[in-house]
Amino acid sequence: MSIILPGATIGILGGGQLGRMTAMAARSLGYHLAALDPDPSCAARFLVETCVTAGFDDVEAARELAHRCNVATVEIEKISIEVMRAVQEIIPMRPGPDVLQVVQDRARQKDWLAERGFPVGPYRKAATEDELRQAAQTLGGRCYVKATRGGYDGRGQDILTGPEDSARVWELLGGVPVVVEKGLELESELSVLVARRPSGDARTYAPALNHHIKGILEWSVLPGPLPHAVANQAESIARDIAAALGVEGLLVAEFFLTRAGELYLNELAPRPHNTFHTTEVACATSQFEQHTRSVCDLPLGSTELIRPAAIVNLLGDLWTGDAPPPFDRALEIPGVQVHLYGKRVARPGRKMGHLSAIGATPEEALQKVQEARARLNRPPR
Repeated sequence: MSIILPGATIGILGGGQLGRMTAMAARSLGYHLAALDPDPSCAARFLVETCVTAGFDDVEAARELAHRCNVATVEIEKISIEVMRAVQEIIPMRPGPDVLQVVQDRARQKDWLAERGFPVGPYRKAATEDELRQAAQTLGGRCYVKATRGGYDGRGQDILTGPEDSARVWELLGGVPVVVEKGLELESELSVLVARRPSGDARTYAPALNHHIKGILEWSVLPGPLPHAVANQAESIARDIAAALGVEGLLVAEFFLTRAGELYLNELAPRPHNTFHTTEVACATSQFEQHTRSVCDLPLGSTELIRPAAIVNLLGDLWTGDAPPPFDRALEIPGVQVHLYGKRVARPGRKMGHLSAIGATPEEALQKVQEARARLNRPPR
């Protein structure tokens, strides 16, 4: 029987903020938690009963974790396939290693999507500097070059202005295999979250509209003010991908919408996602509760939107000197909440938390959360 009832123990591979927030939701449902993470002070440490400090490629440590749990899931894609297979030999691993096998490598992910007819923009793969130059010549114009493995929040990628720029980009990215994507004329960026049980039952959340700066999400709003046809198409594509991959848990599909109205896939993430933190205040079921339900094969919660909401990320740049940012000023705005991740060291570009806000419309929610974020730049009283 695939159902894992409350009272059981869920193992989380990864102890970052997504693991922390999943643990908070799972504890409310009555589950026990254990996590594995290489950082002894990871964000989830004090929300789980057991925390194994080990690398994401440590098979023996993963087996130790699995023997303490009834089911396991992930909150980050960097888990080695060998670790996931070792866990799967002992307890259900949701999502399974085959899902991560596709998603971990950007080139493999692009090929998998393209081979199945899902919409991806023009791209080429390059394993040498010469191949990178040839890709730039073939695609023409501005291109985005991304390392096939690792990298997030703008890391492991750069903009290629033309073939003559190949040597600089190749050296900057460390001479590793890359995917080269033709630059598109973008109207907006959006994402869709699908939750899927092992039984195959699935629920989809309305698309979120997202805005990035230097590859890091700045804000997201739900529901995204998008044309109905675009939203429906994105939801349909995301559902089909989740079914084709056989996802057990969550899957987020990130999309580009071009100025010509074309929808292209950017990347997939088989886990909770920054762009759906809004679900904690906007929806009947948060993504973190839904993650717990889906990996435990419980009936999925309603994805009904109760009210529009927006979030804005808080990066380590805000933490200067000894005093924390003046969160009291942000909280003066009705409907604004502060969500901090418990990270002990603030670094520029590091996600330390986020603000959320609700509003009568998506635009009002976004305006409120942006005003709250602006107040954190002012010196405390």
